[in-house]
Amino acid sequence: MNKFAERLIELRKEAGLSQVQLAKKVGLTNSAIGLWEMNKRVPNLDAVIILAQYFGVSVGYMAGVED
Repeated sequence: MNKFAERLIELRKEAGLSQVQLAKKVGLTNSAIGLWEMNKRVPNLDAVIILAQYFGVSVGYMAGVED
């Protein structure tokens, strides 16, 4: 599993959200979130930025290039 997928799962679970709930809160589709978490698709930069802003982390952290 890649770092993005690991961090997305971790942050979503820490927030107590399902994939559907997260998708609604950030304006993305729950299928996209599911595919990213299963490491079957890679998000575009806009989606990474949206998720990083929502969770209050840096894009670098979200992408797995910094801790």
